[in-house]
Amino acid sequence: MNVYDPLRDYLKAQTRSEVVLSFEQIEEIIDAALPRAAQRASWWDSLRSPQEKMPQREACLKAGYIATRQADGKSVKFKRMPARR
Repeated sequence: MNVYDPLRDYLKAQTRSEVVLSFEQIEEIIDAALPRAAQRASWWDSLRSPQEKMPQREACLKAGYIATRQADGKSVKFKRMPARR
């Protein structure tokens, strides 16, 4: 089990096309502390270096969302990916 599976499940259950969660909310969802690297935008960026498999990115993508750290440096926006045809 991946520590980010609860985040994947949380996102899958969402009905909104965009969800913004603070780092604290994400930590509550995954029941673990985020690493310091989570403060870097590149750590969340689902489209950056797609060949580099990272568990937090994979969880977001499997839920159908693209993650982007917000400018406040304390939250992440999850945006639903367009449905594939």
